[in-house]
Amino acid sequence: MTLSADDVRAASLRLAGHAHRTPVLTSRTLDERVGAQVHLKAESFQRVGAFKFRGAFNAVSMLSAAQRRAGVCAASSGNHAQALALSAAMLGASATILMPRDSPAAKLAATRGYGAQIELFDRYSTDRDELTQRVATERGMTIVHPFDDPAVMAGAGTVALELLRDVEDLDVLVVCTSGGGLLSGCATIAKALRPQIRVIGVEPRASAAMSRSLAAGRRTTIDVQPTIADGQQLAAPGHQTFAVIQRLVDEVVTVTDDEIRTAMLLLFERLKVVVEPSGASALAAILAGHIDVKGAKVGVTISGGNVDALAFGEHLALAQAAGA
Repeated sequence: MTLSADDVRAASLRLAGHAHRTPVLTSRTLDERVGAQVHLKAESFQRVGAFKFRGAFNAVSMLSAAQRRAGVCAASSGNHAQALALSAAMLGASATILMPRDSPAAKLAATRGYGAQIELFDRYSTDRDELTQRVATERGMTIVHPFDDPAVMAGAGTVALELLRDVEDLDVLVVCTSGGGLLSGCATIAKALRPQIRVIGVEPRASAAMSRSLAAGRRTTIDVQPTIADGQQLAAPGHQTFAVIQRLVDEVVTVTDDEIRTAMLLLFERLKVVVEPSGASALAAILAGHIDVKGAKVGVTISGGNVDALAFGEHLALAQAAGA
């Protein structure tokens, strides 16, 4: 299956009545600070607190009854884990989620709460794709990949579809990325609806697999380094996502942990929104001046809000101490 704008539209129909139509937030202070009209697509208000529900539900809804009975599995640091667990429960499938041992406690607890079986692994020494394939083969389960699956990519693309329906004439779309599911889905529908739009991805500087791969002209594997953006810690982009991103995305930039904290603080102080580090990375790139948006009408993904309360407070304190 290849990914098309029609796939994103079809996913939108499947999600109707199941996914939330998340709000688009604005802030005069933010606009003045960056010199642009900024429209924030707040997926922190999505089911499970992140955009991941869109792709997971779309993928599980496309499975046969027999596949659902056999169950689904995936490896995820948290948001896809919760999304797949909830989607499986809603659609009558069992779910086994392979999660890194250092996943945030809140995400582990939420995934268990949706009824999934959790098995832990070490993200720094284990090939998650090989592990997932072994578990799926041994147990006869269907893999719902966190990003490298056209059904998941199409579901994620509904974020941009909604944003472009709500806000006309966007000049720039800024999307956080890791494996590339959200970025590839959003780029697919955005370029179809508005070919002149600039689509820019953002990833942590400590885990810049996508930008390095684009620079090399091929998928490149990197050593995973620590970053507060745990949802964006990945050694390599997906095969299918990378092909779409190479073709449709104009640029991928990187941000530091300090820049992400600055964005989290602004979102909390000015918009009263709690956002996890990965969810704030796209806005961080604009605030830090890594993307030229002066005078533009800009759409920005706020991809999720699943952050531990203690960790959230520490991030804001560090940002305030740094004079953000």
